[in-house]
Parts: sequence; structure tokens; C-alpha cells
Amino acid sequence: MSQLPRIASICAGILAFAIIGPAYSWNLNKSISIDDGVEADGQSSVNGSISIGKGAIINGSVKTVNGTIRIAENARVEGVETVNGSIRLASGVVSEEVGSVNGSIRLGENVTVRGEVSVVNGKISLDKGTHIADSVSNVNGEISLTGAEIGGDLTTVNGDVTLDQGSTLRGDLIVEKPGGWGWNRDRRKPKIVIGPDSKVIGNIALEREVELFISTTAEVGGVTGEMSLDDAVRFSGARP
Repeated sequence: MSQLPRIASICAGILAFAIIGPAYSWNLNKSISIDDGVEADGQSSVNGSISIGKGAIINGSVKTVNGTIRIAENARVEGVETVNGSIRLASGVVSEEVGSVNGSIRLGENVTVRGEVSVVNGKISLDKGTHIADSVSNVNGEISLTGAEIGGDLTTVNGDVTLDQGSTLRGDLIVEKPGGWGWNRDRRKPKIVIGPDSKVIGNIALEREVELFISTTAEVGGVTGEMSLDDAVRFSGARP
């Protein structure tokens, strides 16, 4: 499925809140910091970063238009969204959704996201023990799983994808064909690596050719589309 609806949802949602500003307690040109262990309502900023302390509970979402969002260990928050800025969730954080338009997303160990993780232009990194209940997606940027689990699909257009250290993808791994005029001028093939003891329970669905590497100890449901399982390079050891 194309990522355009999800992209439009993030942009429209955050920018709409920014326009109506004061009614939703937006802070203009001001960063926000919530101390450790504090319980607070949702937080939002325009042109400011947001930091949530250890063990804090946020009864709502944290949103910013231009700024970084950092959430410390074991905090709870309903959602995390930014338009231009990176997102960092430390170990043990629980959130409903995590999304950005331009910026990387890094989830530490044992993070739980009950919905989706998505970015348009940016890297997504998921550390050991992290569980994403729904899908993970981007258009441009690496997606890296290190002992993590995704309950839905993993989708990219131009990004490299690595499943390492026994990571599990329960849905499909989808590489979409780029759209728009002139897309085929960039003939770089995304690199897809299914590392040792990792699993893709669904299919690797390829709408374009990729560089596909699958460990001899990995499990893959199948390869469909522009390539087949026979086109994969099988490797032993930690890296291809």
C-alpha cells in the first residue's frame, strides 16, 4: 500500500493543530521539558523541542512542527509526532504511535508501540526487545531491526532494510516501486538483508529489483514480484 495517505495524515494533523494554536496550548518558538515521574497532559510546540523525563506519564500526544522529541526511560505517552525533527525513545517507553515526516526515529530496547511507526524521509532503528504491534514504513532511509519484532508489514521505497539478531517481521516486507516522473534515473537498488536467526513470516514482496541477502539460518515465507527466492544471495556468518 502506498504511504501517501499516512504521510498526508501526519502533515495535515500536526499543521492543523499548529494553525489553531492557542486552543490546543501550542508553544511558539519554545521548547518543552517534563520532569521525571510527572503526570501531565499532551504537549505541543512550534519551532521547539520536547523532552519527557523518566517514568513520566503523558495523557495525550506530544507533537512539534520543527523540533526534536526525546522521551526518557519507562515513560508513557499516547502518541509522538513531528514534521521536521528526529524522535528518540529510550528503553521501556510505551506509546500508541510514532511518526515523523523528515527526521530519523530511534527506539531503544524494550520499547512498545501499540500502533504504527512511520517516517517519510529518515532512518528507523529498532533495538533489542522492541515490539511494534502494527506496521513500520518509510520512503527514503534505512530501516534497521536488532532483535526487534514488527507485528504488521514493513514497507519502504528506496531504503535499505536489515533484520538482525533474531528479529521477527510477522507481516510482509514490501519494497514499493517509486512513482513520479524521472524516478528511474536513480538506478540504485535497495539492499535487503535478512540476518542470522531472523524471520519474515510473510513474503518479501518486491515491486522493484533489490540486492537481496538471506542468511542460511533465517526464515522467509517467500519472495514475490520482480524477483524470486532463487535470486537471493545466501550467506553464513554475521554479515553478507
